[in-house]
Amino acid sequence: MGTVRLILGDQLDLGIASLADIDPENDLILMAELKTEATYVKHHKKKIAFIFSAMRHFAEECRLKGWNICYIDYDNPDNKGDFISQLQSVIDEFSPDALCMVEAGEFRLRQLFTEFQLETSLPFEIRKDTRFFTSEERFRDWADGRTQLRMEYFYRELRRETNVLMSEDGTPIGGKWNYDSENRVSPDAKKHIPSPTKIKPDEITKDVIALVGSRFSDHFGSLESFHYAVTRKEALLILDKFMEERLINFGTFQDAMLVDEAWMYHSHIGLYLNIGLLSPKEVVLRAEQAFYEENMPLNSVEGFIRQILGWREYVRGLYWYKMPEYADMNYLELTAPLPDFYWSAQTDLKCVSQSVAQTRDHAYAHHIQRLMVLGNYALLTGVSPEQLNNWFLSVYVDAYEWVELPNVSGMVLFADGGILASKPYVSGGAYIDRMSNYCGSCKYNVKKKTGEDACPFNYLYWNFLMSHEDKFKNNPRMGMMYRTLSKMSDENRNQIQKDSQIWLNADPQRIKTLIM
Repeated sequence: MGTVRLILGDQLDLGIASLADIDPENDLILMAELKTEATYVKHHKKKIAFIFSAMRHFAEECRLKGWNICYIDYDNPDNKGDFISQLQSVIDEFSPDALCMVEAGEFRLRQLFTEFQLETSLPFEIRKDTRFFTSEERFRDWADGRTQLRMEYFYRELRRETNVLMSEDGTPIGGKWNYDSENRVSPDAKKHIPSPTKIKPDEITKDVIALVGSRFSDHFGSLESFHYAVTRKEALLILDKFMEERLINFGTFQDAMLVDEAWMYHSHIGLYLNIGLLSPKEVVLRAEQAFYEENMPLNSVEGFIRQILGWREYVRGLYWYKMPEYADMNYLELTAPLPDFYWSAQTDLKCVSQSVAQTRDHAYAHHIQRLMVLGNYALLTGVSPEQLNNWFLSVYVDAYEWVELPNVSGMVLFADGGILASKPYVSGGAYIDRMSNYCGSCKYNVKKKTGEDACPFNYLYWNFLMSHEDKFKNNPRMGMMYRTLSKMSDENRNQIQKDSQIWLNADPQRIKTLIM
């Protein structure tokens, strides 16, 4: 026979490079639901269900095109459980002339397939992934020789190269490169928030949900109310509905949080981009179209585009530029275990319980919940990068290491020592109070800085600054914080440290008292 073309679970794009020259008569597409991929971390039940269902629907699309598919579902007796064993089994059965795939998006898999490429006697072509705006080589060329790597400057270059939201004279539309200052408005609980577009599970998805419930019952998360798109057609509908209903307020309220409002004005399309059902180029062009043709506000459109053309491209470039050493970085020497309530949501910290509960129920929380609630708390309490990275990778439906690791190790924990961000993203309770209505129903008083009923974010924030003063006191972006700290009385300092130690060093019984 011809070529076996391996399609990974995050490569569900009919236009992907490995299928560009497929011979329908002789070639065979291989897809497999593998135990190693579902369990290398204990992925959220909804994440596994989403990926498996999307894979099965993609296989059906390939069959409709007349392509030959070897699809190995999870319970297939011929399922070998891992990529290399499965590949070898197919080679032994079909005796192909060659193998072909697009390079894997995660370091562990790219290393795995590169090793197999060297070992196999068959011609094995591993093609570049062309689904992004930029290549890894393009990022490397930009990054080499720079003393600082900052997303903002990479983003500006990409804006110029792609001509997205640019004037004819080469300046950004509106005169500014970003509109962050307009995108930090406190939430309005009385303002109508359109419900997210929900897709009713078909029979394929129902079968997958039953499978996941049976085979992965000990994994985190709920399978109830599964409503994610699992085909390209459905993903395009989700995108269109966002543009029509929520983009108008996305920018203004993109950092806002409300009790029992998981979705806010966000697009919820990261999972579709990262699996291949949507392309970043079509999404950015659709947003730009909304500005020019539908009069959508520039702060919303630019803010949305920056997440894709800016952050998404930047973190992927940084990941491949710095791996594998990036995964082991721990600049602040953080070693604390992840608190149990990151799994249970059983804590009196309202912001944390809300964010974890949403994560449990939906395999989703928006970027401020991830960064300034869950990430902020983890940094203030010294959670180890390995544990927090594994948690983020496990619980979010859109999480793949290439996008998760730079965000968590770089942006959340400052584990890379400032490669990604110029300062740690830490705050006391005031920020959370300003950007949410969580604090009004919390056990702890966000206005109190110390004491048993004070918001722990408040004293933990100042304790963090004191604990790491040697690393940050000369950081120009943290000068105001340390000037305030320098004026603080010894009595206040001592109380902050005392309260922090009670919280951080609590014995199991004390922890139970604090969080139940």
